[in-house]
Amino acid sequence: MAFRTRTTRRIALKVGFAAALAPSLAPAISRAQQGWPSGPITWINPFPAGGGTDVFARPLAAQVGEQLGVQIIIDNKGGAGGTVGASQAAKMKPDGQTFLVGAVHHTIAPSIYKSLDYDLEKNFEPITMVALVPQVISINPNRVPVKTAAEFIEYVKKNPGKLNYASAGAGTAHHLAGELFKLETGTDIVHVPYRGAGPAMQDLLAGNADMMFDGMGTSSQQIKTGKLLGLAVATPQRSPEFPDMPSAPEIGVPNWIVSTWYGLWAIKGTPQPIVDRMYQEIVKALQTPRLQAIWKEQTALVGGETPQEFAKRIRAEIEKWHKVVEAAGVKLD
Repeated sequence: MAFRTRTTRRIALKVGFAAALAPSLAPAISRAQQGWPSGPITWINPFPAGGGTDVFARPLAAQVGEQLGVQIIIDNKGGAGGTVGASQAAKMKPDGQTFLVGAVHHTIAPSIYKSLDYDLEKNFEPITMVALVPQVISINPNRVPVKTAAEFIEYVKKNPGKLNYASAGAGTAHHLAGELFKLETGTDIVHVPYRGAGPAMQDLLAGNADMMFDGMGTSSQQIKTGKLLGLAVATPQRSPEFPDMPSAPEIGVPNWIVSTWYGLWAIKGTPQPIVDRMYQEIVKALQTPRLQAIWKEQTALVGGETPQEFAKRIRAEIEKWHKVVEAAGVKLD
């Protein structure tokens, strides 16, 4: 509970800072944006439709587009843990008409894919994190004979390699959350990658997979309806939305702290006034009752951190997941 309160307070301060900054930026933005946007804006989503990124990108795009008076199109280009779409986005013109809406997965990719033809920090300009969703262990209760996290850990230890976990793809946060859990618990669970969280969730619900290390955004409704069983949340404290679900430290895995966050990047070289304007519009959109309600329904913390803070988050995540990849010996098939 304290984690959520402190984070919310920090976000509120950042929103206030952005609002105070707006008047001083207005003249420069006004001059630079004569003729911008020149038509519909595209947000490239490098994951298939129906996944966690879509859950937040589509309502946010609708709200920001309404504020700007243009349509913002979500262009799904899934594949290879989000790297296919990111690669295509990196090659777009930096004219403010195309952006990348992605996730924490992109900070994992540099350690997984040895031949990426783009660099997240060199080819893109961070704008802001828009949502942060804790990871949760979600199992299909018809396939896994346990009721609690303690029973689950005991079961997988006694049955190495028997269970599998679906993920949004090799190199995604879903994948690495599973590998980190296995490292911390000394267990063996087989990884089955999909082309996005949507397809993975569909197979889990259909009984073709045993479990997922999933973001609450895509699992929460399934847990509430009883289609899935949530065993533990990967946060230091319990989630206010699921007060009966134990936290990572409570199940004896204190280092299993994983969140799936989503953010927006501009193409490197995009005029700074346009980047600043998009940041301001996102902060404004995130404070609307409509989006606040959606984020709450998805058990997500509202984003809005400054571009500089987002850049620091990206650097820290790249370093964190590189260590996990090395320790787990993760290799692509």
